[in-house]
Amino acid sequence: MKRVAMKVKSQISNLASSAAPLEQERPKVFRALYNPNYRVFWVGSLLSNIGSWMQTVAQGWLVLQLTNSAFLLGVVGFTGMFPVLVFSLVGGVYADRFDRRRLLVATQTVLMVLALILGVLVSTGAITVWHVLVLSLLSGIANALSMPAYQAMVQDLVGRDDLMNAIALNSVQFNLSRVIGPATAGVALGRIGIAGCFYLNAVSFLAVIVALLRIRFPHYVPPQSPPRSVAKSVVEGMQYVWENRIILYLLTIVAAVSLWGMPYMTLLPIFARDVLHRGAAELGYLMSSSGVGAVMGALVLARLGDFSFKGKMAIAGGLMFALSVFGFALSRSYYLSLGFLLMAGWSLVSCVAVINTLIQKLVPAHVRGRVMSMYSLAFLGLMPIGNLVAGTLAELLGARAGLALGAVLIASTVFYVITVRSDVAHLR
Repeated sequence: MKRVAMKVKSQISNLASSAAPLEQERPKVFRALYNPNYRVFWVGSLLSNIGSWMQTVAQGWLVLQLTNSAFLLGVVGFTGMFPVLVFSLVGGVYADRFDRRRLLVATQTVLMVLALILGVLVSTGAITVWHVLVLSLLSGIANALSMPAYQAMVQDLVGRDDLMNAIALNSVQFNLSRVIGPATAGVALGRIGIAGCFYLNAVSFLAVIVALLRIRFPHYVPPQSPPRSVAKSVVEGMQYVWENRIILYLLTIVAAVSLWGMPYMTLLPIFARDVLHRGAAELGYLMSSSGVGAVMGALVLARLGDFSFKGKMAIAGGLMFALSVFGFALSRSYYLSLGFLLMAGWSLVSCVAVINTLIQKLVPAHVRGRVMSMYSLAFLGLMPIGNLVAGTLAELLGARAGLALGAVLIASTVFYVITVRSDVAHLR
């Protein structure tokens, strides 16, 4: 027995010693996914986002069938995004006051119910464009309230060391869903119809809800402070950012990228048809090129992990994004345009994902939700305004000149930031 026990002990020792090199052989690019809590969260988010993109495609098709109006199609898109501009700061207050997981479960449940209602209205033939507008607005509000908690909870799941890797992998799953969701919707619309797409989206929310209920992480304890109104809490968060200028300038770069650069996606149909003289298939490839670049950029960031030149990377990403948009605006070659869009997706992720990481590392937990709400406001809330501005500039100056001007404004903003605060480049 003693010999057998010694033999078993020796085998266990050998297994333990061989486990270390096996651990080292794990690809660093997926480091955060080795955390079981984050892995469940990542997969649930991917499935839910695929469903959301399916609903976006089906909803646009539905509006066209109901109204045959490009204007109302734009209005529905606007009502879905505009709440981020209005409610994301309130969402930041809730993310700091309440348990973030419970807040996310509540908002995802609301979104699931809204998708289900939309499906039922289509199935029964009772749907009108006003139903779509109201439900789109309510979905936008729920998303706006959930975004700050979603952003702030990543660090709760993985800690500071794996934060950059986790945020980069979040970008991977979002951009993968942006490719998979619309393609799946195209097949599903022909097989199960518009209502079926809405039902599938409702089911997809179960994935993220179940993931949130399964994950285990330290219970979030809101700071013990005198009760304040939501308005005062919002002002307190804004004051924190104003007093910490380095965060303010990082948000300024994100705002410039969103306001002046992101509208290139909205203007893509004009460039495909009027500048590059291509059809719908080539438009799809142009859109996919940007998504592929974003996935590639996010994988590179994930592979780098907690690297020490984040400030330089954020600045370089912002300038490369401006250069990519400028090159695309001036290009008359279809294949050259594909290359510029690939580079735009890559550099965009390299800029905003790194800034997301820097901000989360710089701010304390009790104000992180409110600061991340300002990040959501800068990156997503300004997009509707940017689209309106880009459309106006395209009418007045032409699409190419308007987009090129936006690229120049992005580069000017980045140069201004590094001139005023040169220490941004040295952030780690």
